[in-house]
Amino acid sequence: MTVDLAQPGLSTTVEALRLRDWRLGAGQPTKVLDQFRDEDFKIVIDDRADVHINSRDGRFYLGWFPDGRPGTDGEGWKLAVTGTEKVLGYHVSFDTETPAEVVAATVAAVLATPRPVRPS
Repeated sequence: MTVDLAQPGLSTTVEALRLRDWRLGAGQPTKVLDQFRDEDFKIVIDDRADVHINSRDGRFYLGWFPDGRPGTDGEGWKLAVTGTEKVLGYHVSFDTETPAEVVAATVAAVLATPRPVRPS
């Protein structure tokens, strides 16, 4: 790669600078929630109409909080996977206005990873 020092600044085109129409707004939460089957997960809807989904082994959790998770600043989705004694778990949060398609893609990627534990 060569750099032309005679031309200062960034090199771009008018097309690259045009405004884009980015996906915005919460969208349809069913794009996320429809990924779960009752036989594999426990689904609970509480008195606030928040949805809580747990894997049967208890290591996966997804919460949907349409009006924001209590005690947070607009957290709309909380995904958490509990770790093991050797590997830490993780969690991901999305605000209430994150497009459901973005959350659905993240959830799909996580749901594609589990495999049966083989006894040692």
